[in-house]
Amino acid sequence: MASAAQRVQVLAESGVSHVPPSYVQPPEHRPLAGCRPTFSGVPVVDLRASGDDVRWAIGEACRSWGVFQVIGHGVPSELLVSMRQVGAAFFNLPTEERIKFACDPKVPASEGYGSRMLATENDGVLDWRDYFDHHTLPESRRNPDRWPTYPPNYRKVAVEYSDQMKLLAQRLLHLMSESLGLPSSYIEDAVGEAYQNITISYYPPCPQPDLVLGLQAHSDMGAVTLLIQDDVGGLEALKGEEWINVQPTSDAIVVILGDQTEVMTNGVYKSAVHRAIVNSRQARLSVATFYDPSKQKRISAAPMLVSESSPLRYRDVLYGDYVSAWYGKGPDGKRNIDALRINQ
Repeated sequence: MASAAQRVQVLAESGVSHVPPSYVQPPEHRPLAGCRPTFSGVPVVDLRASGDDVRWAIGEACRSWGVFQVIGHGVPSELLVSMRQVGAAFFNLPTEERIKFACDPKVPASEGYGSRMLATENDGVLDWRDYFDHHTLPESRRNPDRWPTYPPNYRKVAVEYSDQMKLLAQRLLHLMSESLGLPSSYIEDAVGEAYQNITISYYPPCPQPDLVLGLQAHSDMGAVTLLIQDDVGGLEALKGEEWINVQPTSDAIVVILGDQTEVMTNGVYKSAVHRAIVNSRQARLSVATFYDPSKQKRISAAPMLVSESSPLRYRDVLYGDYVSAWYGKGPDGKRNIDALRINQ
């Protein structure tokens, strides 16, 4: 079982005034103090708009950004609130209660309470973050007995949230397919039986926030990520050379395209490089739902999106091999998908 001393929250609550060296980012990766971009938003798409308008807006956001927020999505507001509340309640538990749910530190992406994204001791600079990862789909992976029992509605809320995120992910993948002129179910069929993980991330206050990152810059490895956040703020997306704040918006869900969607669309749609920054004043909490292929699924570009004028840009890949490479190399911008590029 992992030691409580390894948890960032324990470190932050101990009253340290300086960040341990293992969390200090190299100068080129640090958030720039006093240099926040003034442009505050990624695109916001209202799913209640007419079908053609929604498809056009999603297509533009996927081409130009790879990240956008959706409102009018149909997920009950009360459920979004409840999911954030049960997550916050877990991280407000005494350390000895939280540690009972510790994940296996030797296994990448193991279920439970952890702090390290990778499984090795030499996994580079550490993130200023603790998390709880739930394995939620397929249902054969879903075992609520491994999840917290406090508050009493924790497990019920997590299951309901998982089901709602599945429906929304499927709806969005259909809209993305249609926006490309593909059959509605094309991307969903290419993903196959989806594997869903839900990760609650907790970013404690940091005494030197300009030296660390809550989550280092990376693109997600799978198909699509759906994220909700509290009102503290800290999620940033890379647009060109500028980091753009993803402004917390009431009831909005952030949609982040993953690397497999970029491969499936032959680079027409882009996975988004994003990161999390922290502050010295208050903790931040987010809930990310990853919707990914099975490790046995081979991912390739849609033939309809490959032509003489738009040649094949990526080699096909067995998703399990891609995951292994991602965890082996670690997340660093888009270097993992860049390894699949075909030289034109």
